[in-house]
Amino acid sequence: MPPRYREGMRRHPWIPALIDLVLIVAFAGIGMSSHEESVNAATLLTVAWPFVVGGAIGWLVCLAWKNPAAPLRTGIPVWILAAGGGMALRVATGGGFAVPFLIVTLIVLAVFLVGWRAIAALVTRIRARRAA
Repeated sequence: MPPRYREGMRRHPWIPALIDLVLIVAFAGIGMSSHEESVNAATLLTVAWPFVVGGAIGWLVCLAWKNPAAPLRTGIPVWILAAGGGMALRVATGGGFAVPFLIVTLIVLAVFLVGWRAIAALVTRIRARRAA
């Protein structure tokens, strides 16, 4: 990624953090609605919090604020900890577990948390080539 893009994201790491938060909560909401569960703030919080905490731990572990939009350096650790850590927290606090749910969680959160970063990196490269 061009240095200018990286510097902009470093100055405003709350933007990628907010994107991650919205996508993790959206994952929970989509999952709930696909199972025809009632989606309201309380039930959404109950389902989403373990994955939000896992994602926050991912941010801390990989020091995401240093390069928050990097697909590999940041996106993969945030994804693994949001999905794996979130699932572990869910089970530890009495939530259900099923292998198909784990697989869907891994796939959807990979697409969401690594995907937006990969798209941002691609767009940035394309813009840099056009500007050159």
